[in-house]
Amino acid sequence: MLVNLSVHAGLPGPCAFCMGMTPPASPWCEACFEALPWNRVACTRCAEPLARPADLCGHCLRHAPSFDVARAPLRYEDASQALLQRFKFGAQPRAGILLATLFAHDREGALPEALVAVPTHPQRRRERGFDHSVWLTRELSHQLGVPCQRAWRERDTPTQRGLTRRSRRGNVRGAFGVAPGLPAHVALVDDVMTTGSTLSALADACRGAGAQHVEAWAMTRTPREI
Repeated sequence: MLVNLSVHAGLPGPCAFCMGMTPPASPWCEACFEALPWNRVACTRCAEPLARPADLCGHCLRHAPSFDVARAPLRYEDASQALLQRFKFGAQPRAGILLATLFAHDREGALPEALVAVPTHPQRRRERGFDHSVWLTRELSHQLGVPCQRAWRERDTPTQRGLTRRSRRGNVRGAFGVAPGLPAHVALVDDVMTTGSTLSALADACRGAGAQHVEAWAMTRTPREI
């Protein structure tokens, strides 16, 4: 049975992280907000966390992704990891709303003309009972007032988990389809970005459908690979 995640269920309330008091209409307290693992020092192209400030990481200097810029405000660790897991594997709508709200709160610059969810593998949808990427995209669409455009998988691909960066790129190359007629400026939406290979492959499909400036939006970004 599919889980029905109702938009804006469970807000407002006590702090989502410590269950303490919050300012009026805020889902978090100031202390917990400041303590979140913010991804402030990161590659400007793929949002990979860096040890020290730099415009581009080594990976982007060698093999730049197909999207133009990535936005991932939080590192996938500690409180943000627990929040994402409650949403993704526990199907908790409050956690999903908080993820989208944190992203929208931290987002800067011109809004895109459309949002495109990364298509979830059919097996993952069956396991979780809902499409987490589509859900997050619709929540961001609601919060930001930006319409959604659909993408789909042209073929099922094995899970990316455990694959090398190069293998990940090959695994999802040509895996996505998007209907022609996309606006010039679009943003792709996913819950977590590891290497950016999946988002880069979807960016290729979006460019083929008419997009000229493609952003990659992820609620969280995995810590830098050692």
